[in-house]
Amino acid sequence: MTAVRTHTHAQAVDAAIDLFSRQGFEQTTVEEIADAAQVSRATFFRRFRSKEDVIFADHELLLEEVVVMLAATRPEARETDDAGGRETAWNPAVDPYLEVCRAARLVFDHHVGQRETSLARHRLLQQVTALRDRELVTTHRYERAFTAYLRDTLPPDRSSTTMSIAFAASVVAVHNAVLRRWLRNPYLDLRPDLEEAFAELRRAAWAPGADGGTPADPAGTAAPGAAVPTNRRVVVAVLDQDADADDIARAVRDVLA
Repeated sequence: MTAVRTHTHAQAVDAAIDLFSRQGFEQTTVEEIADAAQVSRATFFRRFRSKEDVIFADHELLLEEVVVMLAATRPEARETDDAGGRETAWNPAVDPYLEVCRAARLVFDHHVGQRETSLARHRLLQQVTALRDRELVTTHRYERAFTAYLRDTLPPDRSSTTMSIAFAASVVAVHNAVLRRWLRNPYLDLRPDLEEAFAELRRAAWAPGADGGTPADPAGTAAPGAAVPTNRRVVVAVLDQDADADDIARAVRDVLA
């Protein structure tokens, strides 16, 4: 992963989380954060709009990196169909589902790579309701980025908004489930679990009948290219809040199978 945080950025984020953890979120002032980060108050506000923003500053940069990463495989050209509409030019050498999973792994690797900060932020989120609400907003932004990419990049027979939303939401849910397990025991290596859960989601997405699509790529590395019927269906899976990655992947697979 590239260096997401500059030195000044890292100082401010780490200083803020440390102060919030020791003093409490409401009791900590912007001036105290700026002093601890060795930056001026003006510099702080140029980089962060509020105390809440500094908690999720890494995600702002991660979202930018995710969008850039996905854009590298997004079709650059548009083709006009016979009816005069606009249609995405699909590159059969790219598996958009795989690219979304790679982007999600980028986020997971960042959390693991910044272990102490990630653990401290997690503890803080358990204490401050407003920050948990902000975390949900951030999660939805990842989903929207993944959904937009899938709509633009999947072959025309698969690029429906419904299927794109379903896969994007499943990837985020699996990522968050594995991340929660890691946060509870940060000495575990859960990347293989994440990889397997993502592979299962991709197999389900490409499986016959998932959306009228073609058979799955057994290796999970290349998208099929055959033209297929366009019957659609909405996938809804209801799970407990503490459902793990296997539960989520299994529920989606069972509905699509």
